[in-house]
Amino acid sequence: MEHGLSQKAVEIATPFGFPITNSMVVTWIVAVGLIVFAQTATRSMKQVPDGPQNLLEWLIEGLYRFLEGIIGPHLVERTFWFFGTVFIFILAANWAGLIPGVGSIGWGHRTDAGFRIEQPLFRGVNADVNMTLAMALVFFASWIAWGLQASGPIGFLKELFAPKGESAGALRILLVVVFFAAGCLEVVSILFRPVSLSFRLYGNIFAGETMLETMARMPRIGWLVQIPFYFLELLVGFVQALVFMLLTAVFTLLICQHHDEKPAAAHEGATGHR
Repeated sequence: MEHGLSQKAVEIATPFGFPITNSMVVTWIVAVGLIVFAQTATRSMKQVPDGPQNLLEWLIEGLYRFLEGIIGPHLVERTFWFFGTVFIFILAANWAGLIPGVGSIGWGHRTDAGFRIEQPLFRGVNADVNMTLAMALVFFASWIAWGLQASGPIGFLKELFAPKGESAGALRILLVVVFFAAGCLEVVSILFRPVSLSFRLYGNIFAGETMLETMARMPRIGWLVQIPFYFLELLVGFVQALVFMLLTAVFTLLICQHHDEKPAAAHEGATGHR
C-alpha cells in the first residue's frame, strides 16, 4: 500500500531529549541562508550598489514602498520589520521546499515499485502547521501591541465596540447595542485569525508538495510531468507569501486607523467660516 506525504513533520532525532523534525532542519537552513545573504550584502556597503547589495536594497525598498501605499507611511515605519521579514522568510521557505531532495532523501525500504521513503530528512517549512501557526501567533501578539500603542487600552476597546458616526437619542442607543453585538462577533473573528492564517498557508503548500510527490511516482515520465507544475508552485509560493503579508498588514491597518478623525476638507471648511 502506497503512502503519501504525512500530514505532520517527522521526528528524525532527539538530542538531549529535544525533538528535531525534518521541517525544523529546513527552517534552520533557510534562516541561516538568509542571514548569510544579508551579511554578505551589507558587509561592504557601496554608494552605487551592485551584486547582493543591489538585490537586497531592491527587495527591501520595493516591499517598503508597496506596504507604504497600503497602510500609510506612519504605520509602515513601526511595522515593516515584521511584514518585510515574514514575506522574505515565507517566500524563501516555500521555494526551498521545491529544491530536489526535499522530501525525496531519507530513510525507508525497497518495495516492488522501488525505494519508498518513510522518514524524509527534509520537509517543506510551511508544510508543517506548527511553523505556520507560530508565525500567525507572533503576528497576533504584535497586532495587539500595535493596536494598544496606536489607540491605548480605551481606544482599542472603542475600535471594537463603540458606535461609529454621529447620532443622538434613541438612535444612539440602538447603535450602541448594534455595534456592541458587532464587536462581540469581531472578537470571535479576531481569535480565529491565527487559525485561518496558519491553515491557509499550510494547506496550499502541503497540497502543492503532495501533488508533486504523487506525480513523481508516475513510471518513467514522472520527472517530466512535474516540470510545468514546478513553475506553478514557484508562483504559488510567491502568492502565498504575499497573501500572508497583505492579510496581516490589512488587519493591522483596521485596528490602528482612527474612525473618529474628521476629514481634512471638513475641518478646513469649518476653520474658514470662523
